[in-house]
Amino acid sequence: MNGLIDLHLHSTFSDGVRTPAELVAMACGLGLSAIALADHDAVDGIDEALEAGKACNLEVLPALELSVAFGPYRDVHLLGYLLDHRDPELLATLREFRDKRERRSEAIVDKINEKLALEGRAPIDSREAAALAGGALGRPHIAQVLVAKGYAANMQDAFMRYLIPCDVPKRYFPVDEAFATIRRLGGVAVLAHPTSITQDRTILTGVLDELCAMGLQGVEAFNNICNDQDSAWLRYYAEKKGLVWTGGSDYHGIEEGIMMGSGRGSMSVPYSCVEALKRSQAQAARPLSS
Repeated sequence: MNGLIDLHLHSTFSDGVRTPAELVAMACGLGLSAIALADHDAVDGIDEALEAGKACNLEVLPALELSVAFGPYRDVHLLGYLLDHRDPELLATLREFRDKRERRSEAIVDKINEKLALEGRAPIDSREAAALAGGALGRPHIAQVLVAKGYAANMQDAFMRYLIPCDVPKRYFPVDEAFATIRRLGGVAVLAHPTSITQDRTILTGVLDELCAMGLQGVEAFNNICNDQDSAWLRYYAEKKGLVWTGGSDYHGIEEGIMMGSGRGSMSVPYSCVEALKRSQAQAARPLSS
């Protein structure tokens, strides 16, 4: 093992194209010391990843990436690490989200088929995409069908030509509900790829300050969106505020040039981030002194 980690991976249980076991096998092949499976609004793949990790002595952190609405911002992503992924209330809430996500995917397929009809092409069948998903039907699985039928040259082309123009809005967690859920489950709340919210550091500082007041415990300083200067600034902010900083590739298996463990090639996240998450979890669980 090389002492490096990747704390942001997606499987077929949300919008990735590899199963949890396949992700673990890849991580073992790369010599990573730890990974986190952080599917969108889903925890169904975590047990599979944990079992596969035991077989090859890879540490797997249970995680979840919640799609959050915060003020004027939509689709803010809040990672919850080391949470109780078997909690019945959580599972019921996420089942509702999964049902809504699948209805959204069906609506996207309907819109794509309308576009295909205008192009004189045969429709696609959502069942083909569902068979590829293995878990939750997502846009990458629809894109795979479009590529297989020759309607798009590759996954990126499928998104640009069909998935983005035919998108359907999705539901988001209210930000206070997201923080409360992660806290109740004993997890550590970390903001994913913060610069996707805004590139303006003055505005981002204000957003981060507000989120810290609501319970934010960490920021993802290394990811496939941040450049070196962004990463350095996020680490500085985290250390100034007493937050954890983490990193992950946000690997889905479809993005050209994004690799597990190294992101776009230069990402290097140390195992000390896992230790910091565990310390933050223990500190949050410690009762306040009277």
